[in-house]
Amino acid sequence: MIYVDADACPVKAEVERVATRHKVVAVMVCNGGLRPSANPYVAHEIVPDGPDVADMWIAKRAGAGDVVITSDIPLAAKCVDAGAQVLKHTGEALTAANVKEALAMRDLMYDLRAADPFRQGGGKAFGKADRSRFLEALERALRKAAG
Repeated sequence: MIYVDADACPVKAEVERVATRHKVVAVMVCNGGLRPSANPYVAHEIVPDGPDVADMWIAKRAGAGDVVITSDIPLAAKCVDAGAQVLKHTGEALTAANVKEALAMRDLMYDLRAADPFRQGGGKAFGKADRSRFLEALERALRKAAG
């Protein structure tokens, strides 16, 4: 099973393509606003509004043999601890070897932003190379989860 933290996820279409090719169900978990897919390998789970509701839904279900797509580092840590393969939308794998460091970096960046409210900036644009990198990483994660 593939679980997607679907709110603001830029790779939903890529997940759907790979899920269909592998005949694996992908569950798009969100607070609403997504157009349901007619694809039999794509399920939608609409959770109530609220902080981390989608994350909690995924964390309760993900485990060994599953792949989770999220950029939420605390959710990733829970899923890694449960034995799931975890990918960020960039294709970066979060594993037992690097998720604690990612949590620490997240906390550091939060503190830096809080200390400088005028700090501006955002991520770089998400392009074709990023999508390709994600697709390759998802293929690897599915093979690893299955085997």
